[in-house]
Amino acid sequence: MGKSKTTKFRRPQFNDVGLPVNAVKEVDAEEDDGDDGCPAAELLEKLQSPSADMREFACASISRVVQQSQTIPGFLQRDAVRRLGPMLLDSSLAVRETATGALRNLSACGGQEVCEDMVKHDVMTPLTALLREVRLLHLYSLLVLHHSLASESSSQALSVFNKSGLLDVVVQCLERHPHNVELAISAAHCLHTVTEDNPELLCSMNTAVLGALENVLLSSQPDMSYILLRTLAAGTLWNTKASLPAARQAQTLNAVLATLSQCLDLDAGTLIPELKQAEEARHRNAPAVTDTEDQAAGEFAVEEMDEEAPNQKRNGKSVKADYDFSDLVPRGKEELREAMALLTAQQTSLEIIVNMCCSDDPSDDEWEEESSSDESDMGPDSLCDGVSNLMSPLCLSAEVHGALINYSIPAKRVQSRALTCLHSILSSMDAESLGGPAALQDAAQHLSTLVFGAAEIPKDEEFLEAVISAMRSLLQMIASKNIPQCMTPQQLMSLSEAATRCDVVSVRVNAVAILGITGSTLAKEKGTAETLQMIGNALLAVATRDADLVVNGEALDALFDVFADGDEAETAAKNIQLLPALKALQPVFKAKIRKEGRGKYSPQQLCVLDNVKVNLRRFIGYLEKMVKK
Repeated sequence: MGKSKTTKFRRPQFNDVGLPVNAVKEVDAEEDDGDDGCPAAELLEKLQSPSADMREFACASISRVVQQSQTIPGFLQRDAVRRLGPMLLDSSLAVRETATGALRNLSACGGQEVCEDMVKHDVMTPLTALLREVRLLHLYSLLVLHHSLASESSSQALSVFNKSGLLDVVVQCLERHPHNVELAISAAHCLHTVTEDNPELLCSMNTAVLGALENVLLSSQPDMSYILLRTLAAGTLWNTKASLPAARQAQTLNAVLATLSQCLDLDAGTLIPELKQAEEARHRNAPAVTDTEDQAAGEFAVEEMDEEAPNQKRNGKSVKADYDFSDLVPRGKEELREAMALLTAQQTSLEIIVNMCCSDDPSDDEWEEESSSDESDMGPDSLCDGVSNLMSPLCLSAEVHGALINYSIPAKRVQSRALTCLHSILSSMDAESLGGPAALQDAAQHLSTLVFGAAEIPKDEEFLEAVISAMRSLLQMIASKNIPQCMTPQQLMSLSEAATRCDVVSVRVNAVAILGITGSTLAKEKGTAETLQMIGNALLAVATRDADLVVNGEALDALFDVFADGDEAETAAKNIQLLPALKALQPVFKAKIRKEGRGKYSPQQLCVLDNVKVNLRRFIGYLEKMVKK
C-alpha cells in the first residue's frame, strides 16, 4: 500500500542558457532594482505608434520591465500577449526582433499563465510565419516557441508545429551549433519538448533529422553549454526511439546512455566552486567598465544565413550582430552560464533517466495506492550500466551550496531530480546490479545523512518527498535481502514526526512505510522490543489521528508488517496494548471509509482501503489467538 508511482517529468521552461524560470526571477530581483509602478498601459499604447522607432522602443522596454516579476500582472491585465502578437509580423525587422524578445521574457518570467495566454491568442501563427523566413534564424522566436509548446494546454501549439513544417527550421537551428551554440540549445529545448508524447510528429522524423541529432551527440566540445546541448539531443533521440532504423537503434541508444552517463560523471562538487573562484579572479583583474561600454539590456540578435555578412541592417543602419543572447543572465557572468548549463544538463539527464524507467500509464503525477508487494514495470537492467555516477549530484557539499546560493541557483531541484531518479532505478533493478549489499548500505547511509544530517527534517517539500521516496525504495530492497538496517531509534522518531507534521500526503505515506519496513526487520532480531514499542506507538498515532484515509491505511499496513511474527514483536504488542487499540480503531476506520471514501478517493484507493479493512479484521483475530496461547 502507498507505493510511490514514478513521476514522469515534463519539460520545464528555461531561458536560452537553461536558466530555470524561478532562478531568473531571483537573478532579476538581485540585479535590477526596478520601479515600484508598472508602466504597462503607456508601453502597450506605444505599440500602436506609426513610428517604427517608437514601436521598437516600446517592445524593448516591455522586454526589460517584465523581468521584474511583480510587473507581469499589470501587463496581463492589459492583454499584453494579444497586443504583442501582431508585432511579430511588423514591417520593421527591428520591431519583430524586439517584440519576439518581449514575448520571450514575458513567457519566461510569467510562467504557465503567460504560456497559456500565448496559445489562447494564437501567437503560434505569427511566430510560425516569422520562423519560416529562412534568412531569419531568431533565437527568441525559438524560445517563445519552446514556451508555447511547454504549456500544459499546448495541444493547439503542437498541432500548429506538426502541420507547419517547423521541424525542418528548428533542425536547421540545431545544426548551427558549431557557430552558435546558444541558438542550437534553444532549438534542442524545442525538439526535446515537441517530441515528447507526440506520435504525429514521429512520422516526420526522417534520416536527416535523426542524423542531425546524432551529429550533436558525437560533438566533443568540453564546454558546459555543449554538455547541455548533447543532453537535450539525447533526450530527443530517446523520445523518438520508435523512429530509429532497426539497424542503428542499439548503437544510438547506447550513445544516448553514454551521453547521460558522461554528464552525470561531471563532479559539480569540484566544478561549481572552481567556476566561482574563476569569476572572482576575473573581476579582480578586470579593468573597470563604464556604462557606455556595456551594451544596453534589451538588445536582441538574429543570425543571418549568409555567414559572410558580419553586419546586419536595423532600420536601414548597419549594426554589429550581438551573439550574447542571455539577457536574463547579467552580462559578464560567463561562469554563471557555465554553472547553470552544468546543473541544467545534470537535472535534464536525471529526468530523462526517470522517464526511461517510468511506465506510460495515465495519472503519472498522482499518488497511486497499490499493494506493497506489487513490483513496478520499469526499464531494462542494463540502464544502470550507462549511469555510473548517479549519486554525484547528491553529494553537493556545503562549499558547493554556498557557491550555488551566490549564483542564485536552485541546487535542491537538482538533488530532488537525482533522488527521484534513484528511486526509479531502485524500483526497477535488482540488488546485484546496483553493486550488492555494501553499495546499498553506503547509499542508505548517504540518504540518512541528507534527511537527518541537519538539526531538523528538511522543509522543502519537493526535496523531502524525493528523498523519503528514495529511502523507502532503498530500505525495502535492503530488507528483502536481509541486510542490516542503518536507522537509529532517534532517526525513527524524527521520521515519525515528519509523518505527522508534513502537509504532503505522499511524504506521510512514505514515512510510515519506512517505519513499517524498519520495524519488520527489527522484529527478527533479539532485544528490539523497546524500539518496536516506539514504532508501534508512532504508527498507532498516525492510524488514529491522521486526517487522510490513505495515510491511515498505510499506517495500519505497517503495523501488520511490524507485529506479524516473532517473540520481540509479541512482547512489544502486549506492552503497547495493541489489540485493544486496534479493536477500538476498527469501527472508526470502517465508518470513515463509508462516510468519506466515495467522494474523496479514487476507485483504486478505495480498493486498497477495503483490503486494509479486511486485513485489520484478520489481524485482530491473529492477535486474539496470540493472547489465548
